[in-house]
Amino acid sequence: MNSVDLLMDAFTRVQETVHEAVEGLPPTDLHARLDGGANTIAWLVWHLTRIQDDHVSDAAGIEQVWFTRDWASRFDLPFEKNATGYGHSDADVSAVRVGSPELLLGYYDDVHEQTLDFISELDGRALNRVVDEAWSPPVTLGVRLISVISDDLQHAGQAAFVRGVLERR
Repeated sequence: MNSVDLLMDAFTRVQETVHEAVEGLPPTDLHARLDGGANTIAWLVWHLTRIQDDHVSDAAGIEQVWFTRDWASRFDLPFEKNATGYGHSDADVSAVRVGSPELLLGYYDDVHEQTLDFISELDGRALNRVVDEAWSPPVTLGVRLISVISDDLQHAGQAAFVRGVLERR
């Protein structure tokens, strides 16, 4: 197994976790908050997908799926079109409303596909390329991809936890 295989496997595990957390849920559960400051499943999955879309497309030098496949219009959220959820308030979390799990999963699956397309073309040397010099030390592609995977799995796990709590109520 090489580094590309590992990255492909990790992103596929994110996809599996996202689907397990979202599939078959009614909109009421997608928007449920365990308390007034908790994130909803809809917001968690939208946010992790936006971050993956933003970060991977930037590293790949390509446009975000959010724009190229018109997901921004389909979600029709009351934010700037380039919003990713970073720094969102409680009111912003509540504003992420979707009519069905299919909307969230459709966007996630499109981002996942673009991510795997990009990763499949990489070799181990490409992971050392600096993609963000705003940090010290500068961020390499490998570090950026691991960061996205880590963030995605945390948020997908949180969504799965919320689903579990809701199903036990």
